[in-house]
Amino acid sequence: MDDQTAPVAVIDYGAGNLRSVVRALTHVGAPLVVTSDPQVVAEAPAVVLPGVGATRDTMDNLARLGLVAPIRAVIQAGTPFLGICVGMQVLCDTSEEFGDHACLKVVRGSVRRLPGGQKVPQIGWNQVRLQQRHDHPLFNGIPDESDFYFVHSFFCDLPDAAMVAGTTEYGVRFPSVLLHERLAAVQFHPEKSGRYGLRLLQNFVAWAATHTPEAAWR
Repeated sequence: MDDQTAPVAVIDYGAGNLRSVVRALTHVGAPLVVTSDPQVVAEAPAVVLPGVGATRDTMDNLARLGLVAPIRAVIQAGTPFLGICVGMQVLCDTSEEFGDHACLKVVRGSVRRLPGGQKVPQIGWNQVRLQQRHDHPLFNGIPDESDFYFVHSFFCDLPDAAMVAGTTEYGVRFPSVLLHERLAAVQFHPEKSGRYGLRLLQNFVAWAATHTPEAAWR
């Protein structure tokens, strides 16, 4: 994002946390545009996909708005992209929530329900343990094992361990941070996670500003 004034596209498909994500990004000084226009998403220098609710509803809304192909395209092109909560889950191949169904098929994996034995959904603060990419720019100034705010009943089961940059335990150890090239996604809600959540969003904006056309999905 060579032009520092170029807006981050925040996708509006009816997600319940849209306003809080927009407020948080505005608070950290991010230039942004809230949009459901596929062309705006396709041409954006960086993209944020917020999420609350079910993967099936999210996929239905993205398809209805013609956003599925543009989202896949910008990720494949290496456009900086941040998925939040359900915005992370729909990156997978499939989800079992409300019956098996296809998702965006950007990363290999399935969305599965958290196991029994504890209260589901998980609502509240939990620790994120950073993995091999603990020095990634997304986590500049954020200590390992920091707490973030979660609200979810399902998680991403990712077979490629190299994509898992952070994990959290809640009945099972699950991926809570996904990183690959210019793709980033988190299961927690940075917009509700206090100073470290705001720092993560600020880091994403700064990281996106280093984007060059050569950076591409591989």
